[in-house]
Amino acid sequence: MNEILLKAKDNMLLKEKELCEYACKSRDGILLKKDTEDIRPIFFRDIDRIIHSLGYARYIDKTQVYSFVQNDHITRRVLHVQLVSKIARTIGRSLKLNEDLIEAIALGHDIGHTPFGHKGESILNNICKEEKIGAFCHNAQSVRELQMMENLNISLQTLDGILAHNGEILINKYTYNPNKSREEFEEDLDKIFKIDEYSKKIKPMTLEGCVVRLSDILAYIGRDIEDAIKVGVIKRTDLPKRVTNILGNTNSKIVDTLIKDVIINSYGKPYLMFSDEVFTALMELKDWNYKNIYESNIANKNYEKIDKLFRPLYNKYLEKLQTGEYKTNKGNNFSEQNLYEFVKKMSIRPDFNIKRTIIDYIAGQTDKFFLNECKIYIGLEDVGNLYK
Repeated sequence: MNEILLKAKDNMLLKEKELCEYACKSRDGILLKKDTEDIRPIFFRDIDRIIHSLGYARYIDKTQVYSFVQNDHITRRVLHVQLVSKIARTIGRSLKLNEDLIEAIALGHDIGHTPFGHKGESILNNICKEEKIGAFCHNAQSVRELQMMENLNISLQTLDGILAHNGEILINKYTYNPNKSREEFEEDLDKIFKIDEYSKKIKPMTLEGCVVRLSDILAYIGRDIEDAIKVGVIKRTDLPKRVTNILGNTNSKIVDTLIKDVIINSYGKPYLMFSDEVFTALMELKDWNYKNIYESNIANKNYEKIDKLFRPLYNKYLEKLQTGEYKTNKGNNFSEQNLYEFVKKMSIRPDFNIKRTIIDYIAGQTDKFFLNECKIYIGLEDVGNLYK
């Protein structure tokens, strides 16, 4: 490598000399495949590969909480991952952890999310169980998207952080397993696809992974309240006073309180932790959000209709693909061409399974693409009415 480029590479690693003893250094990064020489540190390169991925581009039209609400100021999946990244990097920088690794995990953690958010994820999981092809979990699907479908050479530490992020689980002490091997990571990944709820049992291999796992909750807990107020689901005065007296009653105050509390209680330690008072308030707020926001009529608007679309679309794809036409035919229209191209690419894998491939294809779709496919394959006509 050119002498100047070698100096440039050294400059990119200067900040790592200041990282704490529990941080994951770039020199410890593990690539699963050989790669070309590069001036970028390994986790910095992961960030670039993730934001240039097809899955990242599709964040733009994937549901966070509200699928059929016409409001340009509510959170979509693309904004959520950026908020997670910013919060996680704030905590990471304060604790002298590796911000590059944190950002890579944060930006990639939801790439495997389905159209229509957690509702779509639940439906696909049910289809997988009915078809006896295992389970579906968006964090494992994120790894599958990056590693298998897009064939990107992402580091083991980033993939592991994505796999272990599970932002639905709130605990008071986040620990990591620094001795986790590549084989253990692959075993975890395999089991998540086979055993329902297995993802709740795994730990990340880095403290940076813990930061993202925790920050996922911090990013949505207050932001979802602001969105709920915008669309008329709740009023700010509805928030429980015993919680707001501790955390605050706006997203800004809630995030600020939570970040500071984590930093105070985790500085210089090999784990992340909240104070008892703040953790209790956060648990109560999370429960309150579920009852008053996520289970509201507006948050679940038209989901009974969506529930009846996934299985028929899956069946139509299966019917079309079982003929084997995709092997010799390029498709008669844009929709078929996309489907056939995707299946051909996946069919060269030794573990190819037509049913799991259909799940992969649906999981990668945006909300609007999914509805358009339903219009083409199962005759859905009132797509526009879903948004009224």
